[in-house]
Amino acid sequence: MSWLWMFIVGLVVGIVAKFLMPGRDPGGFIVTAILGIAGMFLGGYLSHFIFGTTGPAGEVQPSGFIGGVIGSLILLAIYRIVRRNAG
Repeated sequence: MSWLWMFIVGLVVGIVAKFLMPGRDPGGFIVTAILGIAGMFLGGYLSHFIFGTTGPAGEVQPSGFIGGVIGSLILLAIYRIVRRNAG
């Protein structure tokens, strides 16, 4: 059940990131969800390195909603650059 929950939250995070970053995106539903999920983990790593936060066992945890949106925005910018150069 946690994978389903992470997919749903990642999808919402990815949609919010797409709304916040203007411009046209070549990605669809699946790309949005993948960017959102990956953005949550990237936000967790950024939070760990900037603030030194970790989970209960000392490992880096996925970030919350705001950290996920920030991570997704970074990944969306990278995705757009790669897609623009590839096509």
